[in-house]
This record gives sequence, C-alpha cells and structure tokens, in this order.
Amino acid sequence: MPDLPATLSSAATLRKRLHMRHLRLALALAEHRSLRRAATQMALSQPAVTKALHELESVVGTLLFTRHARGIEPTVFGEALIRYARVVLADLDALHDEFAAIAAGEVGKVRLGSILAPVPSVLSGVINALKARYPRLHIVMQVDTSDVLVQALRQDALDVVIGRIPEGTVADDLDFEPLFEESLAIVARAGHPQAGKRGVKLASLAGYPWIIPPAAVPMWQIIDQTFRDNRVPLPEDIIETSSIMGTLPLLADSDRIAVVPGAIAEYFVALGALAVLPVAMRGRLVPYGIVLRRRRAATPAMRLLIDAVRAAVPGAPQAVTELEPLPAR
Repeated sequence: MPDLPATLSSAATLRKRLHMRHLRLALALAEHRSLRRAATQMALSQPAVTKALHELESVVGTLLFTRHARGIEPTVFGEALIRYARVVLADLDALHDEFAAIAAGEVGKVRLGSILAPVPSVLSGVINALKARYPRLHIVMQVDTSDVLVQALRQDALDVVIGRIPEGTVADDLDFEPLFEESLAIVARAGHPQAGKRGVKLASLAGYPWIIPPAAVPMWQIIDQTFRDNRVPLPEDIIETSSIMGTLPLLADSDRIAVVPGAIAEYFVALGALAVLPVAMRGRLVPYGIVLRRRRAATPAMRLLIDAVRAAVPGAPQAVTELEPLPAR
C-alpha cells in the first residue's frame, strides 16, 4: 500500500472544496484515459481540463492520474476517487428519481437484486403484495449470482440485494443480515427413467449426463463433496451453467440430471415440470439474506421492501413502514 502523502487533504477540506464538477471530471478521465477525449465529452478545451485536473489534485492533496505517452492512468488514490464519484453521482440520479416519483404521487423506486432461490418461494409473494398495496411503487428487479449483484450494489446500480457476500470479499462497506437457509436438490424431467423410484443411489445417476454450475458458484463445492463422500467420480458428460432458464429446456429434452436450489425444485415439481431424485446432498450452502451498502440511508421504498422481506421469514426482525402515496397531480 502506498505511503500516505503528507499533503493529503483533511475530510473538512474535501467537504468544503470538492465539487460536483471535480467528480464529473474524474469520471470522464476514467472513461476515456485521455485529456483530449475527456475535454471533448465535457465540452471544454484541453488546457481547461488540464487546469481543472491540477485544481482537483490540489484539493485532494495527491496525484490522481499519471501521464504517459498513451494517455493517463489513475493512481491508487485516483481509483478510490473514481469509485466514490460513481456512487455520489448515482445517488444524485436516485434522488432525482425519488423527487419525480413524489411529484407524480408515487412512493418511490427500489432496485432489487436477488439470487434465484428466493424468487419463487419468497420474493414473488412479497412483490405482488407490495404492488397490491402500493401500485405506484416502482420495483426494478435483477436476478443473478451474488458476485454480480454485490458488485452492482457497490456501484450503486442496485439498492438492495438478496444474496450472499461472496467468499473472500472484503465487506467493510457492506451490511449483511442472514435470513434464509438454502438446501439443494437433484432433479430431472418428470418422465425421467429414475423419477419416482425409491432407494436411488448416486452411483446409478452418475452414468447419466449432468448439468452443474461452474466451479466458482458455491453450489459446486457441495456437489463435488457429495460425489467424493459417496466415492463416485464426477460424471464425464457435463454441461456447466448457473442459469435455471438454460437448465430447464436441457432437462426437458433429455435424460440429463441437474442440481438446483431446493426452493426452485419445489416450484417446478408443483408445476409438473421436474421430479426430485431422492439422493441427499452433503451439506448446505451458507445462509443468504439482505445485503446493503453501509452508511447509505434507506429510502422509503427500500424500507418497504426490506420490511416485507423480513416479514416473510419466520423469526426475522420485524419493522413496520407505512406509506401513503401522495395524490397524483
């Protein structure tokens, strides 16, 4: 880690002298890695951008970008400024959206990211209930893996994540509230030759083609351990995907076998699309829950969603947020 420069400005100085134009400049330079191209984007002359960068570095008290023949590159301090500039400007966009929602008689907007498991078992009911009570609550939902969602949360592209903090992640900027346990199930199409049989052994399934998640996904470790504990080698015919929408058609058109979250298995078994093959998986995934950016004030829309998710989980801490939308103008 670089030594702290003796001239690094105090927090009080940053609050007083750091302006929005400085943040916009930092983002333009980060995007283009060129003073000339950043100047074009900002509708300024290159000398004006050079002067503004010198001013910004004077305000911060350290070098933010290094200059070389191919352009410019951010220093470690520049990378930190860029990261926070993205968050600040995204928060301003969110503020504008909230103002617009209030003016239109809405209760606001919340951007939700979730892993797949709670979508059919919890979130579908939570979201439908919220929308029934607050029709003008604007919910934007993204379903992905925890690593993608947490990165989006940190960049302020999401407000609330239902997932896990990825293993090995430094999470001092995040708050995590565990809420859900997650089991896994081995599944196949409803008409699979092994469907409905009792006493199915993993060894009898290993000869079929399988669909498993990539090794980077937490589920893979449990799958691997289950095969090891049963002294059964991993199948040779494997397709790797973490997408349930990719998995379902592959199962429907073949005798492939897959491993999915238990809640997903229950949902599609109830629809008649899948059958659970009764082979126990060794272990459970670490709990998942609500992930938020630390020190970010929750908007009314965020509080509504968080309260509703907690209310759907027995034993979770409960809070009550009541909002009445303003009349439309």
